[in-house]
Amino acid sequence: MADYNTYRTAQSVGTRSAVVDEGLRAYMNKVYGLMAVGMGVTAAAAYGASVAAVSDGQLTAFGAAIYTSPLKWVIMFAPLLVVFAFGAAVSRLSVQGATLVFYGFAALMGLSISSIFLVYSNVSIVQTFLVTAIAFAGLSLWGYTTKKDISGWGSFLIMGVIGLIVASIVNIFLQSSAMQFAISILGVLIFAGLTAYDTQNIKNTYLRLAGSDQDFLGKTAIMGALQLYLDFLNLFMFLLQFMGNRE
Repeated sequence: MADYNTYRTAQSVGTRSAVVDEGLRAYMNKVYGLMAVGMGVTAAAAYGASVAAVSDGQLTAFGAAIYTSPLKWVIMFAPLLVVFAFGAAVSRLSVQGATLVFYGFAALMGLSISSIFLVYSNVSIVQTFLVTAIAFAGLSLWGYTTKKDISGWGSFLIMGVIGLIVASIVNIFLQSSAMQFAISILGVLIFAGLTAYDTQNIKNTYLRLAGSDQDFLGKTAIMGALQLYLDFLNLFMFLLQFMGNRE
């Protein structure tokens, strides 16, 4: 009887483990899927805005508005404000509403970085995107599969991001090439670390919340997609400063 009970208990544990594994795969696929669509929206918005901004080698009225007028500052900092507002309001949104806000943010981000198509060659942008995708995939896979607990990285990486933001704002006015080079190096390292850290954190979040309300899990998946989207985009932008060929 004891052996039978032990067998039934082991079988039950194995079944629950299999259910969790299946749910985790579905959850991570949803996170990566949302992130991929968001990146597609950003790329389309960025390229579309850059095409609309230039005609016959000259800035159009639209281009002048988003690149040379005071509106450029609004476009530059609006995505940052949207991220903070989204994080505060996501609990009050439906899953569909949160998804639309995420895609709207991705489009706004595309508009804010659209000038890269005017500064760098299309070939170097594509090459840098592919390098970023390969690096991101490797880092995210490591973060997902490693048995090492890297949760302790979080506070140091967030402090690094804050430092990058402050340094980048200061350098807008200083225009120091040496400072920009240092910012780029640190940016690549910090967002490489964040890619692994966020992936493990997203995985652990699901394991803690498995069995929770599906609506709540849907929202956490969107927030996870947003985190990885920002990691990928920032890693791409910092790598572009090294690998991009200027027009």
